Amino acid sequence: MNYTRYLIHTIIVAMLVVGCAGPAAPEPAVTDTAIEVPAEASVQPPPTATAAPEQFTVVDALGRESTFDRLPQRIAIAGRATALIAHTVYMFPEAIERVAALEDRTQRDLSFYQIVDPRLDEKMLLERNAGAEQILPADPDVVLMKSYLAESLGEPLEQLGIPVIYLDLETPAQFQRDVRVIGDLFGNPERAEEILRFYAERAGQIDELIDPLPVEQRPTVLLLQYSDRGGEVAFNVPSAGWLQTGLVEQAGGVPVWLEAAESGGWTIVGFEQIAAWDPQIVIVVYYPDDPAPVVESLEADANWQALQAAQNGEIHPFPGDFLSWDQPDPRWILGLHWLAKTLHPEQTAGLNLEEEVRSFYMQIYHLDPATIEAEVFQRLPSIVN
Repeated sequence: MNYTRYLIHTIIVAMLVVGCAGPAAPEPAVTDTAIEVPAEASVQPPPTATAAPEQFTVVDALGRESTFDRLPQRIAIAGRATALIAHTVYMFPEAIERVAALEDRTQRDLSFYQIVDPRLDEKMLLERNAGAEQILPADPDVVLMKSYLAESLGEPLEQLGIPVIYLDLETPAQFQRDVRVIGDLFGNPERAEEILRFYAERAGQIDELIDPLPVEQRPTVLLLQYSDRGGEVAFNVPSAGWLQTGLVEQAGGVPVWLEAAESGGWTIVGFEQIAAWDPQIVIVVYYPDDPAPVVESLEADANWQALQAAQNGEIHPFPGDFLSWDQPDPRWILGLHWLAKTLHPEQTAGLNLEEEVRSFYMQIYHLDPATIEAEVFQRLPSIVN
């Protein structure tokens, strides 16, 4: 801890002690050869990098250069979309030792961290929307967050002398850049390149099968996020430049919503617009839970039954396990494979999605087969056929 941060931290601690009457409460392409993992251990990461650079510089998503005198030993992940960043960070074996704090923003539960991190109980779980003063006690050497949080959260942290690295992960190109940044922070660029080869190989498989298809053989597709917050049902379409849109296009679909989503972010659309589009295939995303019951309710709705997608049995829930596979986290490659098989079952008949899931969790998170069966497949609906 540098002197400025030490002084600030000491002052804050002193104020807390003076102001409290009692004791403070505790704060809360890679080859297809599978990595050999002993059956008795669920997580067996490969050897970590050996030689740490004396000084190194990384360039983050905002194009800012940050120079470190040594590898960060205490990393905090904060702000909205913490889970998407954290699940990317845990592709690196060093995360088990060096992640010191996480904001509790899991969409479903903490099970993923419990599986990949045997030292989870040593981590500080930050409350949602934790500010700089709540992150400071974790004593981080660096804080990772989404780039859109630069003004609201990043600047206050940097004013306290805490380095911040911004990540995007919103497109495959940004994913590639940000994985390399994380590899540099861990002093393990070799692992970063290993990860990116894995993705390049599998994305290339889809491109090889889908690229030759002419436009007339590509179905019109509508990807919708279903929301029922506060009891109000809403349908949203993703930005034209977001990962979800890119996945539909790469999987051989024609997105029907592009003109309605040029402004960025999720855009609410009504059923009249959905009916006007009348897509051949509808894909439903529901982040809080399994989207299958949502699809069942739509199929039973008289209005939706008038759509050709419903009449042809082509309304599908986007699968997920710990997180939905459509998001800018490491599972987007599984989402791409599932989409390609859903949109073009004949062209992708040779792809085995079940084996892709096993390969993903073995090579990306180093889980053994027994853990994958018990923890991953039990969370998946019957979509791996």
